[in-house]
Amino acid sequence: MTPGTLVLLHDPADTAAGWGPLPETLRSYGLDVVAPDVRGVEGMRYVARAALVIAATAPRAPLILVGHGAVGPLLPSIAVAQRAAHRPVGGYVFIDARLPRARRAPQSADPGQGHGHDHGDGHPETPEAPVPDDWPEAPCGYLQLSTAYDQEARQASLRGWPVAASEQADVAQALHKLIVTL
Repeated sequence: MTPGTLVLLHDPADTAAGWGPLPETLRSYGLDVVAPDVRGVEGMRYVARAALVIAATAPRAPLILVGHGAVGPLLPSIAVAQRAAHRPVGGYVFIDARLPRARRAPQSADPGQGHGHDHGDGHPETPEAPVPDDWPEAPCGYLQLSTAYDQEARQASLRGWPVAASEQADVAQALHKLIVTL
């Protein structure tokens, strides 16, 4: 796939600086890259703030949403906001990221259940957004950098998504190759 703009979305606990030289390296490949800095918010507030920052950059469609860490489950909602603004999403890439999961009603009456708990895989649950019924409406891929995300990479593979593994030093190259396969 030939993207219009790559949108690099950092983990809500991090900043855009966490991407390091990745945005500039991808630009050196001739790609249009936006790395919004969305600080101090999680869940739907992250989605809303990211949508505003993305809109301010006037990205070219189709967008490729690239998410790291706990932002993964928010990518479908970020895509809904982009589609509502007439910016189609052409693909998704998860980099050592949690995957979106359909939310189920809690089994108990405890209203706090399901927030801030561990999934049993070592990754704490973060406030998530609902996953739209039509998601994914575009191809998805997974880039694994750490063995801590073995289960997520396995789930991506079971969904039929291309999965690539990379060393930290080769992230830009691996990401670029993965995007081409979408």
